Order: sequence, then structure tokens, then C-alpha cells
Amino acid sequence: MNDQSSERLILEAGRADRQYWWDLWRYRELFFILAWRDVAIRYKQTVIGLAWAFVRPFMTMVVFTIVFGKLAKLPTEGAAPYAVLVFAGLLPWTLASSILNDASSSVTGNAQLVSKVYFPRLIIPLATVLVGLIDFGVSLFILAGVMAWYGMAPDWHILLMPVFVVLAVLVAIGPALWAAAMIVKYRDFRFVIPFAVQVGLYVSPVGFSAKIIPQEWQLLYSLNPMVGVIDGFRWAILGGESPLYLPGFALSLVVTAFMLWFGIHTFRRTERGFADMI
Repeated sequence: MNDQSSERLILEAGRADRQYWWDLWRYRELFFILAWRDVAIRYKQTVIGLAWAFVRPFMTMVVFTIVFGKLAKLPTEGAAPYAVLVFAGLLPWTLASSILNDASSSVTGNAQLVSKVYFPRLIIPLATVLVGLIDFGVSLFILAGVMAWYGMAPDWHILLMPVFVVLAVLVAIGPALWAAAMIVKYRDFRFVIPFAVQVGLYVSPVGFSAKIIPQEWQLLYSLNPMVGVIDGFRWAILGGESPLYLPGFALSLVVTAFMLWFGIHTFRRTERGFADMI
């Protein structure tokens, strides 16, 4: 046998997947470049710039408070003012819907980059999360102002809000990755996302309390993962005024985990052909 060492090709199960996740870390600078570019594009071309992040949620809160609180006379939770109840629901909904809208169209929006340069394509939809988080941060100031207006102050529950922020992001990322892959293959699919978001706004407990749903339907209603997220936000903001329905919240976690897995799986399986389809 020849004593000279020879190169051997080693095929190891899962090696390609581990390399892919390592590449995500290696290309982290590209992630931040794309994220800050999306932030600049979002506000540079608007007349009022960042102030739009104040105006939109505030006006939505006013409309929902009038329609659901004054006209429909739906109940609030405990002694919480209806405006605070609504805004506590708007916070996670606006964050999730912003990520879903932006991330789903992000791959086709970066067609030149995708077709010419190698990098983990997952970076593109993930980079859109920063825009949603900035809008969310601005909305927190509005919430603080509304609560101060009504003489309210959060208790220790507010310390757990970051947990529900992460959950809201995960709820949006799963469907967004799946939608991004579908839009690359079927361009007309991009028209479905705004419609789905609009429907989701009214079937999720944004403008009303989930407690108005009959008890026997509560668990089924929690198949909508935004129910658990919104309930979690209200629990963190309103404290004892809004008890958390734990079975429904647990079900929302399971649905979120499944959608996240399915979204990543679909995106990873499809992204190999992005450069050819885009």
C-alpha cells in the first residue's frame, strides 16, 4: 500500500445543514447591512418619516376604541380602559403583521442579490425583523403615554414582555418564510398576503378581548397563535386585570412551533432553486 496520504471525501449526515447555520453567523454583517437598508427605505421616502410609526397605531387605536368600545359596547378586561386594552392588542399584531408583509416579499425584492451572490438566503427575510422591532419600540412610547393619561402603571408582569415580543416574531417568521418561498415560485401569491393579514386583524382579538369568546370555544379559538400572543401582551401590560388562559396559550405555542418548523423547512427546500426561478 502506498504510504503517501491521500485525500478522502467524507460524507457525514447533517453536515450540510450544520454548515448552513454556521454560514448564517459568518454572513451576519450582511444581515445588519440589509436590515439597516430596509429601515432607511421604509422612512426615507415618507413625508413625515419616523413619525408615521406614531400616527398609524394611534389612529388605529382611536378607531377600534370607538367602533368596538363605544358603538358595539364590548366589555374590557377588569377595570382597564378600552383604549389601553386595544393598544395592548395592537402592539403584537402590528409587529407580527409588519414582519409577515415585509419578509414574504423580501426575496423577490432582492432578486439581483439572490441571482448573483452566494449567501444563506434566510438572511433576507430575517433582516426585515429589525424594521418591525423599531416600529414596535416607537409604539411602546404611545402605550406609555396612553397609560399615563389614564393614570395607570404596569406592575411586575411587564418584565416578561420581552418573552411575548420574541413569541410575536416567531409567530410571524414561520408563515413569512413559507410565503416568501411561494412568492418566488408563484408571483401572484403576493396578492394573498395583504388579504390574509386584513382577515387576521379581525379574527384575532385585537380590537376586543378574547374573553368574549364562549368558554367552550376558547381552546379552538387558540389555534390562531396570535390569540396566545395578544393575551400574553395584555397579561404583561394589564397584570391581574387580564388573566392568561394557560391551555390556550400552550396550544398557541405548539401551533407557533409547528409553523416555524414548516416555514424553515419549506424555505430551505426551495431556496436551492431561487436563483433560477427569480
